[in-house]
Amino acid sequence: MHRTDPPHAVELATPDGDWIAVCDARALEPDSGTAVLLPDGDQAAVFRTPAGELLAVGNRDPFADSWSIADGITGSVDGTPTVSTPLHQRLFDLRTGICLDDPSHALPVWPARLRPPT
Repeated sequence: MHRTDPPHAVELATPDGDWIAVCDARALEPDSGTAVLLPDGDQAAVFRTPAGELLAVGNRDPFADSWSIADGITGSVDGTPTVSTPLHQRLFDLRTGICLDDPSHALPVWPARLRPPT
């Protein structure tokens, strides 16, 4: 998606089954994250893979106790999209939120989608 394309809201699912718009998909560059503020004051890191898949995990790095996951380096392990934390280079699966280096740690995960046409 290019910045000249019409706006398309990226939505995240809430625990009660609703969807909330969090950003414009044009703001998402492949292989980089965007931090978004959620209504409850928490933050999510939203990513778009080169294949166009939208993924959202918690933005708080549990190892550094900082809001920095969106600034991490993206990649993949055996076809699974990942993000490496900026400070400690811990690797997280962007689909499950599980830390591949230490599975006792995980990031929250939100289902993400483009807002359906109305």
